[in-house]
Amino acid sequence: MTPMRILVTGATGYVGSRLVASLLRDGHEVVVASRNVTRLADFGWFDDVTPVYLDAADAESVASAFTVAGSVDVVYYLVHGIGQPDFREADNRAARNVALAAKEAGVRRIVYLGGFVPEAGELSEHLTSRAEVAEALTVEGGPDVVWLGAAIIIGAGSTSFELLRYVGDRFLLIPMPPWAHNGLDPISISDVLHYLVAAADGERVPAGSYDIRGPETTTYGDLLLSYARLSEKRRTGVPVPNVDMRIVSQVAALFVPVPGGLASDLVESLDFPMTASNRGLTDLVPAPPGGLVGIDEAIQLSLASRKQRPVNHLIDPHHLADTDPDWAGGDILRLRKLAALVTPTHVHPVLGLLGAVPGPVAGWWRTGLDTVLALAPRSAS
Repeated sequence: MTPMRILVTGATGYVGSRLVASLLRDGHEVVVASRNVTRLADFGWFDDVTPVYLDAADAESVASAFTVAGSVDVVYYLVHGIGQPDFREADNRAARNVALAAKEAGVRRIVYLGGFVPEAGELSEHLTSRAEVAEALTVEGGPDVVWLGAAIIIGAGSTSFELLRYVGDRFLLIPMPPWAHNGLDPISISDVLHYLVAAADGERVPAGSYDIRGPETTTYGDLLLSYARLSEKRRTGVPVPNVDMRIVSQVAALFVPVPGGLASDLVESLDFPMTASNRGLTDLVPAPPGGLVGIDEAIQLSLASRKQRPVNHLIDPHHLADTDPDWAGGDILRLRKLAALVTPTHVHPVLGLLGAVPGPVAGWWRTGLDTVLALAPRSAS
């Protein structure tokens, strides 16, 4: 693919930060847009990109950002307000602002990463919003739009994976309501990046909607048990009656250290099968070297991260970056970090013994310490 000038919105997020690193490695010129430009300096790729201020909720800010950015071939739209109040309306307005400004700037393509949208049933706010954003990005005479839909993304730091991690770590008996047996097509973060980069190529990928997935179909319940097995935890699934998903989402927000609104919005979406509705890009884009990453391998890679590194220097994109959310990485990692703050340096090697603490106990300790230190997550990062 010919090197292009690419603008990435949502560059400080989990996928966005790794996408910037991938685009730079492929020789593209990258502009990164954020409402918090000073935050961009925390990322290892900062010296290799052009930063611009962009508040997608403000049409004037968006237009100004495209002026400052100069000529742009492709825009990656990775902005979302999930976890925030009234995010659905705000997301639609933000997408429309970016699409109109991109049209005026002569951008030829917008690549949008959203979620699967089941064809039947009353959708959750999260799933409905994903489809509406794709529509808002499509304006007459504007850039063509490639919408990639993905279900659960497996990788340390991904909100979906962190929810999986905390449930698997903290619950000895894992509740299995009927929806835990819905079909699920997860995908590894490395394969998401592979397809995102390919989607910028207009000669290879026509405009349209594509569901991207890994090589295996599973269920959410089986995915939880796979995580437990691979992390060497003895866990048992226990059948439980169906419960209103709004109640489940509220309970989940109380028991996992993921920002409450973010956790509850995502959990509500589990009431639907999350399987691909089309063949995605498999007929247009060759698989990456070595093939697509299977579920077990993706989980193992996500658990293999021992040291947080700058996102552009990760040994593998599944590993935890130093700019991923503070609440990510598991309870043991959090306890080690907190202990390191209050212990002498020569004691730090001993902190590895915290790995022997049972998952539920580590969760209680971590929650207590985070609450005392006012570090418990309250909103999406």
